[in-house]
Amino acid sequence: MGSGATVPAEAAHRRHGQILLMITAVGWGLNWAVLKFVLQDWPPLFARGVAGLFGALGLALVAWLRGEAFMVPRGARPRLAIAAAVNVFAWMGFTALSLNWLKVSEGALIAYSMPIWAMLIAWPLLGERPDRRSLLALVLGIVGIAVLMGGPDLAGDKLPGVLFAVAAAILFALGTITAREPISMGQTALTAWQVALGCLPMAILGLFLEQPRILALSAPGFGGLVYMAAGPMALCYLTWFGALRRLPGSVAATGMLLVPIVGTLAAAPLLGDRLGTRELVAMALTLSGVGLALRRSS
Repeated sequence: MGSGATVPAEAAHRRHGQILLMITAVGWGLNWAVLKFVLQDWPPLFARGVAGLFGALGLALVAWLRGEAFMVPRGARPRLAIAAAVNVFAWMGFTALSLNWLKVSEGALIAYSMPIWAMLIAWPLLGERPDRRSLLALVLGIVGIAVLMGGPDLAGDKLPGVLFAVAAAILFALGTITAREPISMGQTALTAWQVALGCLPMAILGLFLEQPRILALSAPGFGGLVYMAAGPMALCYLTWFGALRRLPGSVAATGMLLVPIVGTLAAAPLLGDRLGTRELVAMALTLSGVGLALRRSS
């Protein structure tokens, strides 16, 4: 009787994880289009760092209202620092830096090779050997993104951007696979710490290296900054870490293939980008891959 009650509970746990994964993918996908408004006024590293600090303040306020403690257990502090480095600084910072050399579409294509690295890392570290369905899901998703973005020219002056984007993909995949051991504190307070620790170096480096004109922020840029702080840097990190606690890391990583699709759909009304046959084919392929990956987790 006990085992029968456990099965529906586990299924609900996974469904909750899938919902959180979809929220993350939509929020981060919209961010690629919204980021273009902010980048017209501020450079990428500084913009993401400042947005993240505001997002962390918002998360801290929510955690305080919920009565969560902010003291990090002493033994967990190194893990928290590493998680902030790979999940926030490397992912948001390195992808932002890559935009100094790459177009947004090129940066997204390389960054979202992340599921490949997640699957490769999960095999030796966690023993999650990919089955045929997982491999097919991954192939469909990667081919879909390749069709969507086209073949970027990765030669010459673009090499630094390529290296930053590849490093972001590998490090975020590592964080995805190794994030299943929880730190014993409230999730909102923990996320606030990660976002703050990851974004403070971004903002400082951006201030000195990019020398932004802070007062140049326009109304559309300010709106984009508010969205980045509240959505991708606050809510979406909460939902992402929640999804990782409920789904296998490789499945969560494959679900992130939805992000460039959402970004492309958002770019049509927000930026006037054309949605043609290539985009529709790419969406069909990628959605098929994500569907297979999520069925594997259910």
